[in-house]
Amino acid sequence: MSEVKTLSATGRRKTAVARVRMTEGTGQIIINGRTFDEYLPTLPLQNAVLAPFQHSNLVNKFDLDITAHGGGSNGQAGAIRLAVARALTLFDAELRKVIKPHGLLRRDPRMKERKKPGRPGARKRFQFSKR
Repeated sequence: MSEVKTLSATGRRKTAVARVRMTEGTGQIIINGRTFDEYLPTLPLQNAVLAPFQHSNLVNKFDLDITAHGGGSNGQAGAIRLAVARALTLFDAELRKVIKPHGLLRRDPRMKERKKPGRPGARKRFQFSKR
């Protein structure tokens, strides 16, 4: 019996967190118990998740079991993309040279700015009245 090698990695984007378990297989992707096409219905979101595979020419070589929570669909897609890119570098360290120039290993640091006290939002102010 050959042992199946499972790689796991975590990715984050805004308030979304994604955990990816990657095994060699046929390209089946399951996100939160749902199929890839069902969970991410639009093509740009699907391409964002598949970008690390496309740049490293490993499309349909791995099965992914993904758990994503927090944020919206766009943030979750970005978190999944980072997690997949990190898992691929664990699979083969040489892939880092291929994936890194495309910015897929960089965590996007932009977060929502917090609301300040005495204001209606983060930057918005109540209307000023001179008299």
